[in-house]
Amino acid sequence: MGPTQKPNVCRQLSRRALGFFSRDAGVVQRTNLGILRVLVCQESTKFKNVWTTHSKSPIAYERGRIYFDNYRCCVSSVASEPRKLYEMPKCSKSEKIEDALLWECPVGEILPNSSDYKSSLIALTAHNWLFRISATTGKVLEKIYLASYCKFRYLSWDTPQEVIAVKSAQNKGSVLARQAGIQQPVLLYLAVFHVLPFSLIGILEINKKIFGNVTDATLSHGILIVMYSSGLVRLYSFQAITEQFMQQKLDLGCACRWGGTAGTVGEAPFGIPCNIKITDTPPLLFEVSSLENAFQIGGHPWHYIITPNKKKQKGVFHICALKDNSLAKNGIQEMECCSLESDWIYFHPDASGRIIHVGPSQVKVLKLNEVENSSAQHQISEDFVILANREKNKNENLPTVTASGRVVKKNFNLLDDDPEQETFKIVDYEDELDLLSVVAVTQIDAEGKAHLDFHCNEYGTLLKSIPLVESWDVVSRVHG
Repeated sequence: MGPTQKPNVCRQLSRRALGFFSRDAGVVQRTNLGILRVLVCQESTKFKNVWTTHSKSPIAYERGRIYFDNYRCCVSSVASEPRKLYEMPKCSKSEKIEDALLWECPVGEILPNSSDYKSSLIALTAHNWLFRISATTGKVLEKIYLASYCKFRYLSWDTPQEVIAVKSAQNKGSVLARQAGIQQPVLLYLAVFHVLPFSLIGILEINKKIFGNVTDATLSHGILIVMYSSGLVRLYSFQAITEQFMQQKLDLGCACRWGGTAGTVGEAPFGIPCNIKITDTPPLLFEVSSLENAFQIGGHPWHYIITPNKKKQKGVFHICALKDNSLAKNGIQEMECCSLESDWIYFHPDASGRIIHVGPSQVKVLKLNEVENSSAQHQISEDFVILANREKNKNENLPTVTASGRVVKKNFNLLDDDPEQETFKIVDYEDELDLLSVVAVTQIDAEGKAHLDFHCNEYGTLLKSIPLVESWDVVSRVHG
């Protein structure tokens, strides 16, 4: 358990008003967030429903903004009652926004326009345009036409807030081509950009001749990750690939001649040619086999988490050192739960190097430590555990006497995620308040009742529990 002494909010506000923290903006920000955390978690603070809405399309949320209708409508949730910030003009299905990322201004950089210092939404449309949209007005600030030779569908950060990757849908070929046995050479494309000002790094093709039967590929922190149906995951250096296989450097807005056609890079109908074509197998950085391609890297020093590539091993996680593939001491983590939905595991997003393992009835926060007398090897130990509030079924294994006087024992094998027991559904980390948020659900009569708990991220201490008035679908598949 951590320290129990709570900061005095009145004293902190008085010190702030007197300018005690004026010399260091970071201290002021941390103090303000500390005050907010105390106010949020104190017993007298009540939460109430101030606004309800419904949507036929998925609802997205980013940094105090709620997006509806495929990001066309934006509502601010910062005020006491949500208010509409903007609503973009209606568009055809072919022009709708497929995916989007929120970009926020980097600190300490000189940008060309004053509008660049405000948050933007980077949006990918169904007709292959990449837009930069003002997050407060919905005005289109920049637009880039990608290409006509493939269908781009997904956006992700390669380097958060700096480099984006735009991935195409996988090219499976037409039905007639597949029936005729014609192999599609290019499986998918990745377009990579520096953000603000937008500049093109290149468009990379993932082809079958070099990589084989790839099921998916993505970019993360400068690493090209290629996945196969067999469970194999391979890692390559994207920088090394661009240096070796880039055919021609292209600049957005500049004239270009490519394959007998001339046009302006990033403008319709010319778009952006695929200028990174791998003609030989690039140097392999790392490969591992894991069930369903489940593979994560994190920790201090670097470790990775996999599930052995056998179906019977589902729910078993191995934590290994990246440098030599050695299994950490106590590195096999298994919740040993009997449930319909699998438990899940991931590196803690607070960059502490810890690991969060979530099952139906417990949340384990694990940490990596050096093995005593051996700095080369690391071990896994429990930092803290959050347990669901459950009562053992009193009717379990109780003897029953039949009419003839024979004693019969009944055995009840309840699932760990049985709806009538409190079950964890969501675990999330709030970075600014340094809180671990846990949603637990129990079915009462025909409805699911849920409550949101705030736990201290450092010690796991329960700080506040908030009952949710709305009923919860206990059969919904929701993972944090």
